[in-house]
Amino acid sequence: MLEKTPTNEEIIMLIGQHRFDIWVKLTELIEMKYDMEKLCNSGGKKWTYEYKYRRGGKTLCCLYAKPDVFGFMLIFGKLDREKIESIRSNLSADICKIYDEAATYHDGKWVMFEISDTSFFSDFEKLLQIKRKPNN
Repeated sequence: MLEKTPTNEEIIMLIGQHRFDIWVKLTELIEMKYDMEKLCNSGGKKWTYEYKYRRGGKTLCCLYAKPDVFGFMLIFGKLDREKIESIRSNLSADICKIYDEAATYHDGKWVMFEISDTSFFSDFEKLLQIKRKPNN
């Protein structure tokens, strides 16, 4: 856990204004549909910051920031992956490619999307709904 959550200005300095605007739009989309606890941590070895949405001990998704890069991660368990197969035809080819190339570990398939625009947001909503039904 970080001692203090980075300010918007610190995030802007890290990822740039354009990516920060997209970051804000994605957090608004998530927070409009989900009532979640928000945790900010260091981003480990690969990222500067991790911004995690959790509820009931389960993580919905994470946003990541490092210099000039903004990432969005979803981890899909076995049942989630079965549901994704049933909606693949409703997802963009780019999203399916990123999903297919993601590593699968004992605790799930870790899918990281590096974001530079809002074009995947409708797919992100579908993927989030597989993880958890909206509660807002």
